[in-house]
Amino acid sequence: MSRKYLASPAVILSAALAGMTLSLSGCGLFSDDGALRNRGDDYREAREMAPIVVPADLDKGALGQLYTVPTIPETSVLDETATVPRPQSVSSNLLEQEVKIQSLGDNRWILINRTPGEVWPRVRNILNSNGIPTAVADAPAGVVETEWVQLQNDAAAKHRFRFRIEQGVQLKSTEISILHSQTGVDSVATPAWPERSTSDDRERSMAEVMANALAGDLSSGTVSLLAQAIGGGSKVDVVAPKDGEPYLLVKLDYNRAWASVGYAVSHEGFSIVDQDRTAGIIDVHYGDDEEVEGPGFFKRWLGLAEDVNTPLGANYQVRVRAGDGGVQVRVTDAEQGAVERTQALRLLKKIRANLS
Repeated sequence: MSRKYLASPAVILSAALAGMTLSLSGCGLFSDDGALRNRGDDYREAREMAPIVVPADLDKGALGQLYTVPTIPETSVLDETATVPRPQSVSSNLLEQEVKIQSLGDNRWILINRTPGEVWPRVRNILNSNGIPTAVADAPAGVVETEWVQLQNDAAAKHRFRFRIEQGVQLKSTEISILHSQTGVDSVATPAWPERSTSDDRERSMAEVMANALAGDLSSGTVSLLAQAIGGGSKVDVVAPKDGEPYLLVKLDYNRAWASVGYAVSHEGFSIVDQDRTAGIIDVHYGDDEEVEGPGFFKRWLGLAEDVNTPLGANYQVRVRAGDGGVQVRVTDAEQGAVERTQALRLLKKIRANLS
């Protein structure tokens, strides 16, 4: 007659722990005295191994660096001293959530600090909700054209509008330009789009309606994947040739570039001292917040403030010149001499962040 023995839970647990201890001790987790071994210094004993050699007749595509070190771009602001540089401050233009209508000469556009992928579906939705049918919607090109519509206060004509949505000058911003076309209400032929709006008043009114509607729709989180590539590349690039001074390349016409740079160097630590549009020179003073505010709380508290000579900024010249591929913006010192490369890049990136 056989018997069955049931071990108590305490016996089972003890046996399991004993087995676990024996198995783990062989894995190097425990030291000779049975305590958990500190593995924090194991890396010191690591040795470099020869790379794996794959025979010529086998595929080596699966091999590669797991932790590659990215190349530092030439436009990165590096400090050649042992002091870690302060991070670039974010322009307040990027933090404000706003929609505004800007104009320069005969040109007018809506500026909104959202990406084209966010703005595209909102423009489509605003037109649809107001009963304005769409004839063309080309997301990659950033173009929306309406059908011919009649306006309540104009029974003798019919109208259509073209909205061009493109990357703005500022980071993560969008510009919307509007073109108006008009023809007789009984006209059968479809005229080509004019170079300028047939009615500037109609264009301005539509811009105001669209801007107000967009301002009331800022909380929407809709993004169009089709419109991710609207506008192509950036309109402003930081160029830092190895054998030359860095500069901003602004891909706009000269009048627009001059106005944008003038706005940029009158905000966020910059102030304009003098300017000569004919010569393309803007004399500016720059002093960032830390320089202007002087010693910090801890320096004053520790009694070190009297030993610190707080700089109050410096004067520079911002030179705006038409060049290959756009308008080039450079920074020199007040005597038109070269500025140290790291400082020049910092100032150019600051101007780039402030551009409007």
